[in-house]
Amino acid sequence: MTTPSAPTLVVDTPRAAAGFDTRNIAYVRRAHEIEYFAVHQWVDTPAQMLAPLIAQALQRSGSLRSVALAPTAAVGQFRLETELVRLQQDFTRNPSRAHLTLRVLLVDASTRQALAWRELDAVVVSLSEDPYGGAVAANAALALVLQQMVAFVAESLPR
Repeated sequence: MTTPSAPTLVVDTPRAAAGFDTRNIAYVRRAHEIEYFAVHQWVDTPAQMLAPLIAQALQRSGSLRSVALAPTAAVGQFRLETELVRLQQDFTRNPSRAHLTLRVLLVDASTRQALAWRELDAVVVSLSEDPYGGAVAANAALALVLQQMVAFVAESLPR
């Protein structure tokens, strides 16, 4: 249960690293060489799809009084900036794996001082060697990263 003294947070729109700000589903067959599936795409860019999922996970955690998505007229005590560093299906091993990396930065909204940052990472084995299997594994990796993010925010908030 959230207490009235719990802090408020605004979740900024996630950014995406070069190569990942696209609806195309990325994969790698060789290190440092990103390719995209020709036919299969995400419904929107992964960074845009992340924003509401991040806000929902933080709101459900119970450690915050309220969570708002930017842009908003609401003012939070803290702001969470995120960057999608990597979301790809990795075919360099068999079975393939979905690899998700999210960089998070917690900022004091009044002073604009960075309080803490972390790079969150999850790798989940794909159940099939196709885009569908990669998407299912990516969703499982996202669940793990969201758990890590909730724990990071809870431990990083000033007491």
